[in-house]
Amino acid sequence: MEMESTTLSEKDRAFREFALNGNMWKVILYVCLPLAVFQLVNHIFNILDTMMASHISAEAVSAVAYLSQIQSMISALGTGLAMGSSLKISEAFGAGDYTLVKKRLSTLITLCFGIGLLVILFMPFTPVFLRITGTPEAFITIGARYFVITLLATVISFFNNVYIAIERARGNSKRIMYLNTSVILLKLALTAIFIYGLHGDITMIAIATVISQFMLFLLAIKNLSNKKDVFGFDLKSISFTQVVISPMLHVSFPVIVEKVAFAMGKTVINAMSKNYGQLTVGALGISNNISGSVTTIHNGFQDGGAAIISQNIGGNRLDRAFDAFRKILIINILWGFIGWLLLVYFIQDITYLFANSSNGLDPVFQQTIIKVFMYDSFGSCVPLGINSAVMSLLFGFGYTKLSLVINFSRVFIFRIPVLWALQNFTTLGSESVGIVMAVSNIGVALLSSIICFFVIRHIKKKQIIPSQHAA
Repeated sequence: MEMESTTLSEKDRAFREFALNGNMWKVILYVCLPLAVFQLVNHIFNILDTMMASHISAEAVSAVAYLSQIQSMISALGTGLAMGSSLKISEAFGAGDYTLVKKRLSTLITLCFGIGLLVILFMPFTPVFLRITGTPEAFITIGARYFVITLLATVISFFNNVYIAIERARGNSKRIMYLNTSVILLKLALTAIFIYGLHGDITMIAIATVISQFMLFLLAIKNLSNKKDVFGFDLKSISFTQVVISPMLHVSFPVIVEKVAFAMGKTVINAMSKNYGQLTVGALGISNNISGSVTTIHNGFQDGGAAIISQNIGGNRLDRAFDAFRKILIINILWGFIGWLLLVYFIQDITYLFANSSNGLDPVFQQTIIKVFMYDSFGSCVPLGINSAVMSLLFGFGYTKLSLVINFSRVFIFRIPVLWALQNFTTLGSESVGIVMAVSNIGVALLSSIICFFVIRHIKKKQIIPSQHAA
């Protein structure tokens, strides 16, 4: 494809100049704040979704919490590919190689189509898969249809995640926020109608998800349909040559493995947690959701920060890449501490919303949630903020194998063995799952900080840009 066949809009050109030379605080807030707001709105929606499920029954909440982790394990394929590949798109954009940007974008979308097709072919074997993963029969009975329909939403989300990653690479964070907020509101309205109006079960929650994800999918097709635009899909630009696809797969594969392993590990934790009763699984999921009200903001700054760092690496601005990391770290620590204080103060009121079903308040369920949360939040709000900042640095510089090591350790060293020890060598009850969350999150924050120290020292000593030779 000839260079003349692609065009760069003035808006994209202006953003590239801003990202490479503008005030870094302003760049971070411009790119990351809308992403953080969207992540928070999305998370609040997930909480409301859980609350609507609790209107059905506490068992329904536990089923949704359990099956959602298995669904996350599958969706990690598309999410990891989109996240890793978009960093190479951002790098090419920062370097000014617009033809390569278009080729990588078009090829990435094609790869997601192939993965989505494989997931669709897998759907008839859902009950067998759920039993292999140790899903309790009660959850299979309640949620098998829910899970199948959720898989369809997962396939659609593969493409949506790519679209969001592309918009993030070109600095359209506000567009991401507006589009996704509209989709979230649609999903919330549909779920409310299905649950409160039609008195549906959790299967109707999954149907609402499919409809809302499909609306975003249609918007993505519309916004990526300009073949002449650098950020437009073009069949002629699909290329499986080494220079196009190899760097994307090299960066994405560890991210995919990391996300699959992390979701798989959480599924194992859920399976182990059922030893304390099925309601403990639901309590853990709700506690994670409550703490996530703080940590999801960190995720927005992590995603935006990685894009900023990779663009500055592509533009040969190593000093600005490190500056972006330092500022994101400061923001994450401050917000984590403030958010933790707010959640602890209002925890009684918050948990009332989750433990109050159509049968009235379940005080045992509420106290179980609080007991798990007090440990969980202590190890989540600030430590995971530090970890997210480090991840933005590692993703931006292409050290995705190190991010794999960190998150693998989080689950398979700091989490599963600790819960096994608590179950076998102590008489602690459901609070064990909260203690495990605290231990694993603090442990991974310490590990990522140590790795970050040596990575920065290595880069500064060598004065290299390691994203081209990622470890």
